[in-house]
This record gives sequence, structure tokens and C-alpha cells, in this order.
Amino acid sequence: MRQTWRWFGPRDLVTIDALLQAGAEGVVSALHHVPTGAIWTREQIETRQAQIAMTGAGRRSGLSWEVVESLPVSEDIKRQSGAWRDHLSAWKQSLFNLKAAGIETVCYNFMPVLDWTRTELAHPLPNGATCMRFDLTVFAAFDIHILGRAGASHSYRPDTVQAARAVFDRLDDAQKRQITRNIVCGLPGAAESFSLQDLRDQLAAYAAIDEDRLLGNLVDFLSEVAPVAESLGMRLCCHPDDPPVPLLGLPRIMSTEADYARILRAVDVMANGVTLCSGSLGARPDNDLAGMMRRLGDRVHFLHLRNVTRESPDPQGSFYEAAHLEGDTDMVALIDAALHEEKRRLAQGRRDVSIPFRPDHGQDILDDLGRKAQPGYPSIGRLKGLAELRGVIAALSHPAARRG
Repeated sequence: MRQTWRWFGPRDLVTIDALLQAGAEGVVSALHHVPTGAIWTREQIETRQAQIAMTGAGRRSGLSWEVVESLPVSEDIKRQSGAWRDHLSAWKQSLFNLKAAGIETVCYNFMPVLDWTRTELAHPLPNGATCMRFDLTVFAAFDIHILGRAGASHSYRPDTVQAARAVFDRLDDAQKRQITRNIVCGLPGAAESFSLQDLRDQLAAYAAIDEDRLLGNLVDFLSEVAPVAESLGMRLCCHPDDPPVPLLGLPRIMSTEADYARILRAVDVMANGVTLCSGSLGARPDNDLAGMMRRLGDRVHFLHLRNVTRESPDPQGSFYEAAHLEGDTDMVALIDAALHEEKRRLAQGRRDVSIPFRPDHGQDILDDLGRKAQPGYPSIGRLKGLAELRGVIAALSHPAARRG
């Protein structure tokens, strides 16, 4: 398993030097400054590669850009509206340019409007650390009473609607604004400028799009881009919904093993694959992460390893982001399944034997606290997670473990 680290570019508070000190073997990055729907040019790609290749002192880092996360899919493509055909052509051209630069693994998602959703970005824990949290009741209060989405109360159980009313009645204006900012933070590039009306407009654009239509649009998209990736020897891997339940009346189509199996069958080429995110999928108690790795493993091109603690047995429930070896996902079993998949690939003679993974998210601990890094991406919290995951891999790879 190849140890990678997500780096957001020169503005990232975690430096390339820090990645080296953490023991990262490769880098996961993206051109976040390029507008969605535009071509990633060779020059832009090579500039990012050059940034990754050098330390702050101007020495060679030995690191390279190995996984793209993410090459964004525009809302026009997801809806098949507006300039979607132009955006599709740009996406394909970006694949050609990435391959020419030697980058072969591309993560993307097909979530409408929101990339991820949390109600708290710094939830306090008993040990003094903070983490991201999704509180269903607070989210319902936002949806029903702050956003005022038509029919929103029908999306929740009656007891949740009642509890949401009580939460809303206790909120002052500053708290309402903070909750809104936390939720809007999951809108790419919109954290500073996206208004409630902007969000209402985005939701209205999906009013006629249900799960079947969104699924059809994803299949159409993959039918265009996966053969291109296959011809180039590249791997595309779809990230799951986060959280993996319907939100704001939007369709969700990548939340379960059945969802992934359906897409892999619909466009059955090796390039069409999975980003298995144990945190996103693990928020549902009916997702068996180790089993998914065993059953879908040949198409798992990228792993996000993080953990969550679910606060209810309901798939639509609250959760918080736990330490990597805590929470409700059996991380040891998942890593064991990944290592067995690598052995199978080795026996088959595949080129992609070593599956890239990164320590996804992390709790803010020690000097992370107050540093105001990208939400979910503290340096020390992720370093702790990577060290723990590395230890599990080493133990499971030990000859004594293999004999067992």
C-alpha cells in the first residue's frame, strides 16, 4: 500500500518539507485555482509537479504528484445542461494532459451541489482535540428553518423535525450564520461568497433531476471518459457521497456497495473504478467496508482511510470523525482486505499492485489547534493517523501474520 498525502498547493499550511517528515511516498493534489469546466493545461500541471518536486530550501524532494484529487465534474455535466458538452471535452483533454505528464490516477465525485457536508468543523472532544461532525438535528434546523427549503420537513422523521424546531429556537443570529458557513464550506470555492439564495438557486436547478436521471447522466459521463482513460492506461475512481444519504432533496447515487456495483457493471472497463473512502461510506451502518474491499477490490484504485463514530443506528444519523483506529469501521480488517487484494494483483501481473492510500482527514490535536488549516486536514492529526495506519500495515505484512 502506497502512502500518499493530500497537498492543496503552495497556500497549504502543510509544506512539502512536512510531507517528507511525515513519511509520505507520493502526493495527492489538484489544480484548485482552475475554474471547473476548463482544461487543465500541460503548463499548469507541470507547474504543480515542479512545486511538489522541491523542498523549501530548493532541494529535490523526491516526491511526485501521483493521484489527482479531484478533477472536478461540473454541475452542467451532472445535469446535462448548459455547456456540459464543452466541459466534457475539457475533461477528456485534461486526461490527455495529465497522462502526458505521467499522472495516471484521477479521483472525482458526482455529488450534486455539495462536495461534503458537516454542521461543525471543530467539534470539541473530551481529550481537548477537535474534529468535524455532522449533527442531523442541526442540519434539519438549517434545512427547514434557515434555508427554508420547500417541503424540507418531509425529508426527516417527525421526532427529528420536532427536535430541529427546538434547536432553531435556541439559536441566535451569530450561531445561525456559523452553521450556514460550516455547511457552505462543502461547496468548492464558495466558502466566502456563497449566499443562501445561491444555494436555493443551485437546488432549484436540480428540481427535475431524480436518482434515475442523475444515474443515467453518470453512466453517460463514464461512457465518454472511461474508454479514453482505458486507452491511456489511466484509472478513474469515483468518490462516494459524503455523507452517504440524501440531503437537501438532492439525489444521491454513490452511497452503498450496490451503487458502486451498478456503475461498475454499466461501464465495465478497468479504468472505471472506486475511491473507497472508509469515512464517507462508514457513516452508514449497513456498509461493510472490509467486504466491499474484498468484493470490489479489483476496481479499487484509491483508498481514503479515516474513521467515524456513528451516534445512531439509522443510516441517516449523526456522526463525528474519530481517530483513525477508533470509530465504527474495523480499520484493521479493511487494511487486511486491501493487502490481500495487492497479493492477488501481484499474482495476476498487474502494474497497479500497490494501492495508493492517504490518511483522510484527522482530528486537530497539539499545534493543530488554532492553526486554521483546511477543515479536516491538520498536519499533526493526519501524521498521527498515518503513523497508526503504517503500523497496522507493518503488523499485517509481518511474516508471522502471513503464516497465520
